[in-house]
Amino acid sequence: MIAFLLVGVLITLVIQHNPATSIDLTLTHTAVYPTHTVFKSNSIVVGSDKSEDDLYVVANLRVNDPLHLPIILKDFTATLTTADDQEITTSAAEVNDLPNIFTSFPALKPLSSPPLRRETLIPPGTSAEGMVLLHFPVTEDVWNHRKSAILHVALYHQGTFPITIPLNNKTISTNSNQK
Repeated sequence: MIAFLLVGVLITLVIQHNPATSIDLTLTHTAVYPTHTVFKSNSIVVGSDKSEDDLYVVANLRVNDPLHLPIILKDFTATLTTADDQEITTSAAEVNDLPNIFTSFPALKPLSSPPLRRETLIPPGTSAEGMVLLHFPVTEDVWNHRKSAILHVALYHQGTFPITIPLNNKTISTNSNQK
């Protein structure tokens, strides 16, 4: 009888100290920057120039840690589902790549803010906020007519949590629960 009582007390303490794995994700602002790049050819053949359309999505993300345990940000990826059900997955730009991206596309820099870094440790009861820069090889029209765009925030030891990127610049928040 005493053993069952001790096991019950131990289980109660573990549950109170480690609640269900949940974090709060909030997209405080999103902005898009479409680009159209033409690569000139040295050929005299008409139409030999190549072009490329790209879209950069600047997402400002706040990660709140209501747990009794610290969380560590592992990775940021996103999946775009186009109107014709094509899925495009991308990984967020690395902090070391940002200077080169801003040099290539200087108009993107004013849309940015300090980045939310991978490997960031968020102590219990606190939050971290910053920019996540995503790159999709699509036009702005494809982005505006998409079925969905989901940012996936991967944590060490707690899994991956999704948050939907809204069609406009509205703030969106989610309380992600994973058991």
